[in-house]
Amino acid sequence: MIRAVVWGENVHEQTNQTVRDLYPDGMHACIAEALNAADDIEATTATLQEPEHGLPQSRIDETDVLLWWGHAAHGDVSDDVVARVADAVWGGMGLILLHSAH
Repeated sequence: MIRAVVWGENVHEQTNQTVRDLYPDGMHACIAEALNAADDIEATTATLQEPEHGLPQSRIDETDVLLWWGHAAHGDVSDDVVARVADAVWGGMGLILLHSAH
């Protein structure tokens, strides 16, 4: 089983009515739902607004691949979380960057 976490800023869903209407549970949830259609993927979500942006070390340790959807709030991600994710990627965790995740 591939354990995936779909991370999303969850900003546009909160600030733009059109986006909220299209993705009432967030774009990250829509992506996770699509991934969960596969028998060998277990996808969950995390967002910027959660404590530690939903990515505490314990969660990173249990993640095979992180899908990162970023657009406008890159500067709001804490340096500690950035370092944690980078260390995990260098250690072998998969990373898929979506949209303008720079």
